[in-house]
Amino acid sequence: MPFTVEDFPDLIRLLEQHPEWRAELRRQVLSDELLALPELVRQLVDAQARTDQRIAELIEQTAQRFQEMGDRIEALTVRTEQGFQELIASIKALTRQVGGLTDEVGTLKSDMLEPRYRDRGPAHFGRLARRLRALSTSALADLLDDAVGAGRLDDAEREEVLRTDLVLTGRRREDQSEVYLLAEVSVGIGPYDVDRAADRSALLGKLGRPVIAIAAGRSVTAEAADLARARGVILRLDGSEAPPQLV
Repeated sequence: MPFTVEDFPDLIRLLEQHPEWRAELRRQVLSDELLALPELVRQLVDAQARTDQRIAELIEQTAQRFQEMGDRIEALTVRTEQGFQELIASIKALTRQVGGLTDEVGTLKSDMLEPRYRDRGPAHFGRLARRLRALSTSALADLLDDAVGAGRLDDAEREEVLRTDLVLTGRRREDQSEVYLLAEVSVGIGPYDVDRAADRSALLGKLGRPVIAIAAGRSVTAEAADLARARGVILRLDGSEAPPQLV
């Protein structure tokens, strides 16, 4: 007898009474693909869960690697900055050493040049005065001590004049009057040398005798040459008064 719609409630009751028939009914009613669908869905859900877990792990690993990279970059930056600071400090120290060495070389050259002007005073300064004689430090000190005793100089001024590189005595060619020649000697004449010659000559002039201020060397800066003209200091370069060698 064919199955009709009126028989459907009876089928439902039978299935409720015999649950084990439901699987057989599904196999009869559904295709193999549909029957396999729940398992496929469960597999897909499981696969998605594994994928989500793997993605979370990868995100955590990536974040950790970025953090490690950031820490390394920061450490490298600190080391690099420290290295630059150390390099700058080394360059500054080397610059100071080179500057000090340059000053020492300049002082040594000046020390070697000073005896030349002292020993050959008449040859270098003969056009300014005749019968030139270089005063020794002790002879100059005696003259200055007398001036201090007479109240024409104080002790500080005496010490300042004694620091002069070279003092000569002679007679001025124009009128044969006795004069002092006070010379500051430097390989390269700068404004400082010109000022020293002018200032110390003014102090030595307090002894009562005219003083010719001189800055002697091998070269002179343009600024020092202008200052020498303004302060009345004669420039002597390698024994010659003109033309000056500007540097």
